[in-house]
Amino acid sequence: MKSVNPSNNQLLQEYRKHSDDEISEILESSHNSWLEWSNTPVRERADRLTKVSELLLKDLEDHARLITLEMGKPISQARAEIKKCASVCEYYVQNGPRFLKNEIIETEASKSFVSFEPLGVILGIMPWNFPYWQVFRFLAPTLTAGNGALLKHASNVTGCALAIEDLFAKAGYPKDLMRTLLMDHDQTERVIQDSRVQAVTLTGSEKAGMIVAAQCGKALKKTVMELGGSDPYIVLEDADLDSCVETAVSARLNNAGQSCIAAKRFIIHQDIHEKFHHKLKARLENVTLGDPLHEEAMIGPMAREDLRQELHRQVTDSIAQGAKCEMGGKIPEGPGYYYPVTILTNVQKGMRVYEEETFGPVYALIKANDEKDAIRIANDSEYGLGASLWTSDEKRAEEITTKIQSGSVFVNTQTVSNIHLPFGGIKKSGYGRELSHYGIKEFVNIKTVFIKTSE
Repeated sequence: MKSVNPSNNQLLQEYRKHSDDEISEILESSHNSWLEWSNTPVRERADRLTKVSELLLKDLEDHARLITLEMGKPISQARAEIKKCASVCEYYVQNGPRFLKNEIIETEASKSFVSFEPLGVILGIMPWNFPYWQVFRFLAPTLTAGNGALLKHASNVTGCALAIEDLFAKAGYPKDLMRTLLMDHDQTERVIQDSRVQAVTLTGSEKAGMIVAAQCGKALKKTVMELGGSDPYIVLEDADLDSCVETAVSARLNNAGQSCIAAKRFIIHQDIHEKFHHKLKARLENVTLGDPLHEEAMIGPMAREDLRQELHRQVTDSIAQGAKCEMGGKIPEGPGYYYPVTILTNVQKGMRVYEEETFGPVYALIKANDEKDAIRIANDSEYGLGASLWTSDEKRAEEITTKIQSGSVFVNTQTVSNIHLPFGGIKKSGYGRELSHYGIKEFVNIKTVFIKTSE
C-alpha cells in the first residue's frame, strides 16, 4: 500500500497489509473491547471525545500537513478539516447522552419506552477526499453510542488512517476498540461477513456502494451509504449575482472540486446566464493553482493521476459532444496531478458532464428557460445528494425546496455538511443519515420496552 505526494509524484511511505490471521486477531480483540465499552455509562463514553478533540487541536499543524502531503488538499483547507473534526467531537460530548436518553411513550402499559442500545463493532469504509472528516463523522457518534469501530480507509491516505487510530489510543479508549485494518477488497468482504461485525457504513463511489451493499445484504447487515453527487447550483433571475458568483468559487473549488457535495451542474436562468458566465470567468481568473503547502494556493493537485485522467476524458468527451470550453480544459505540463479550473458552456442533456459526477474543478453551465425548467434540470439526474438555490424571494425559495429531489437544499449559500443537521442523499447518492441525532441512531438497537404492572 503506497502513499504518494500528488503535488510532485514522490513516494511518501509504503505500508504492509495485514495478514488474514492479523485481521482475525484484531476482530476478536475489538469485539471483546466492545463488550466492555457497551456497558460503560454513556456520559463517560461521550466525555472521552474531549481528549480526542484536545489532541487534534494540540497537533493541528501535523495532522493538516499529513492530509496535504497524502492527498493534496491546500494546507488552509486541511487545517479547517481538522478543526471541524474537533467540533464534531465536542458536539457529541455535549449532545450524545441526550440523544441516547430513553424516549418515554404513553401506552396502556404502566411504563413503555424506547431505548437506544449499542449494536456491536461497526466497519467504516472511508474515502481519501476528506481523510479525517469522513472518518470522524463516523467515529464520534458510533463510539459514543457504545459501539466499536473498525476503519478500512482508502489506501492512498494510510498515514492519515494510522494517525487517527493513534489519536483514539492516546485518548484512552479500550485497546482495539477503534482500529485501522490495512486490507484489500477480498479481505474486506470476509470482514463484512464475519459475525463479529454488526453493520457497515460506506462513503464513496456509487460503484463501491453497490458492491458493499450487496455483500452486506447477503449477511443481512445494516448499512449506511453516503455516495456520489452531481449537485445542482440553481441561479434564478432575481438572485444576488455578486454573492452567488463569489460563493460559486468555493462551492465548486474547495478541495479542488473533489467533494461529493460540491456544486457541479450550474443551472442558470436564461435572463442572467451571460452575465453570470462573464462574472464567474472574471472571478476565476484570479484563482491560484499551486503547491498545496503554500498558504496562497487555493487549489492543489488532484489526489491521483487516474482521477485526473478520468476527469479530463469527461471534459474532452463533452466538448466533442458540443460543449464549449471557455477556460481550462488542458492538462498542464510538469510534475503533480494538477488540473486547471475549467468552464464548459452549452452543456446539454446526454453530455458526460451533464449526466455524470465530475470530481474535479470543472464548471458545467446549463441554461434554463424559467423556474420550472430549472427545477426539471436539477431533478434530471440519477443523484440526489444536495442542492444550492439562489433567489431573493424567501417564500418562493421555500416552495421550490419541496420540489427538488435531494437530501438537502441550501438557499443563498453553498451546500455543506453541518454537524447540527442530518447529512445524506436519495436515489444513487445513497441512503441513511450521518450527523445530528439522526446519525447517532443509525447504528443502535432501537428497542421497545413495554412494562405491565403485575396484578
